[in-house]
Amino acid sequence: MLRSLVACAILFLAAAPAGATEILPLDKVRPGMKGVGYTVFEADKVEAFDVEILAVLENLLGPKQHIILSRLSGPRMDFTGVAGGMSGSPVYVDGKIVGALSLRLGIFAKEALAGITPIEQLLRAGGEAPQAAGPATARYPLPEPIASSYGPASSGAGNYLVPIETPLLFAGFDRAVMQRFAGDFSQFGFSAVQGGTSSQAGAPKAVKPGDGISAVLVSGDLAIHGAGTVSYVDGDRVYAFGHPLLGFGAVQLPMARAEFVYTLASTMASTKIANLGETIGAIEQDRLTGLAGRLGPAPPMIPVELRLAGPRFEKALHIRVAQHPKITPLLVAVSTLQGLAGNPEYGEGSTLRLRGRIELRNHSHIALENMFAPGDAGGPDASQVATSVAALFGRIFNNPFESPDVTAVHLSVEFLPQRLSAEIQNAWSDKSEVMPGEELRIRVMLRPYRGASFVREIPITIPPQAFKGDLRILVSDGETLNRMPFALERRLQSLEQLIAVINRERRNDRLYVTLVQPSPTLLVQDKVLPNVPLSEINVLDRGRMPSGATILRESALAEWSVALESIVTGLQSVTITVK
Repeated sequence: MLRSLVACAILFLAAAPAGATEILPLDKVRPGMKGVGYTVFEADKVEAFDVEILAVLENLLGPKQHIILSRLSGPRMDFTGVAGGMSGSPVYVDGKIVGALSLRLGIFAKEALAGITPIEQLLRAGGEAPQAAGPATARYPLPEPIASSYGPASSGAGNYLVPIETPLLFAGFDRAVMQRFAGDFSQFGFSAVQGGTSSQAGAPKAVKPGDGISAVLVSGDLAIHGAGTVSYVDGDRVYAFGHPLLGFGAVQLPMARAEFVYTLASTMASTKIANLGETIGAIEQDRLTGLAGRLGPAPPMIPVELRLAGPRFEKALHIRVAQHPKITPLLVAVSTLQGLAGNPEYGEGSTLRLRGRIELRNHSHIALENMFAPGDAGGPDASQVATSVAALFGRIFNNPFESPDVTAVHLSVEFLPQRLSAEIQNAWSDKSEVMPGEELRIRVMLRPYRGASFVREIPITIPPQAFKGDLRILVSDGETLNRMPFALERRLQSLEQLIAVINRERRNDRLYVTLVQPSPTLLVQDKVLPNVPLSEINVLDRGRMPSGATILRESALAEWSVALESIVTGLQSVTITVK
């Protein structure tokens, strides 16, 4: 009976205060103060550790952005050290909250030294005033003589504080896919870790300091979330991390429970393993001194449907991704690659046909259609599809006209069982001299990958308005034609015009024949005006030229194309004379 009472008392004393707590102002913090911090080491149970205040490092993060240097101890802390995922762990002195763990000492530290973000600075993250922020990757050198007193014995190695790594948990992802994008995520201060998702069943629990919390970037059949610790709760307001997640300022990210299951100890960098729990609200601010969110409904995400089809299978994945210009293209890329490479029927050597559309609020949708053949370079063949989709998202999100609101993404990928590509080797015409309105035939020799060359014939008709003299016939792939009006995208005036340009781009599985004559083309916004008379060009002098207009020296008189069911590459030119 006595043992049970003692155990209950220990649990009571180890529990972090729930709800708003009295604050210990920074000007009252003194070296030598002893306190207690709270975090989850394993089994999703909040546990206490000891904290000793060593110094206040004024202006370490910037003007009026201070850090409290502390030494952490206790059976658990002595074993793991400061681990990724402890960001935001609250620290109390005499029952008053001092701040949240946010920084750790370099690498290979002999003791658990940590930086604490003062609670006043963390609470300002929820205010309206913007704070300079960026990815949690900065280094803050320890000032002398603190560096010599508390830093590693080696010559300066590790004598700096860095933000505690945020474990970025990937659920449903192959390790090879994670490693391929690890460098892209590390620039935001993330360490990629495999995790899982929970059933999210059971009665709702109150959110309290020391609990695990996640910012959700991808959810659904796949999940990506950055995990940390709740620092402070005031009504429906939740503060966490003590340092930035992405450093984007005002954001709209789902806030969910992080169910920490284990802390993986390492002499270089310990980290926590977590499952993604139930969604509990929205993260609204991602600032220099931490995250601020609100309990309640989650913000909307972009629904993405990825359908896969092959000779022996069909499969569909449904995910949701966070919407932000700096991270959405990367999230779509890694999710698309996992959907393709993680399919049991996937194998290197297949040609992939992509079709789909991107839907935007109050705008036309963007159509996707292209093929992707296996390459001889390293890396999975499916990465071509992923990077292509990500590049398209980048063009949309980085447009200079307005912030796009993507409402849905539908992608369909068909697996074709061989390498389908063909190179243009030669081209010729059955006539060297023609009259306007006359028909001729263009013959093109193509060589498929590891196959015998073949000839494709394309009948064309010379337009009546063709000029007399030499006329160039361009036989090419779609990419060559897409590059010809090189200045067009830079002259656009709206997002809708950009969408129109993207939707007009040629496909890579068609063979194109273009008549090109030496007459000016006028590019005005998203309009291509070929064969502009020289008299009109002379009238449109610099003072009267339409805004954003560009003149090219050649014009496309007419264009034809044929489908080849293969990726076409190459360029040939044929010259004929119009009489």
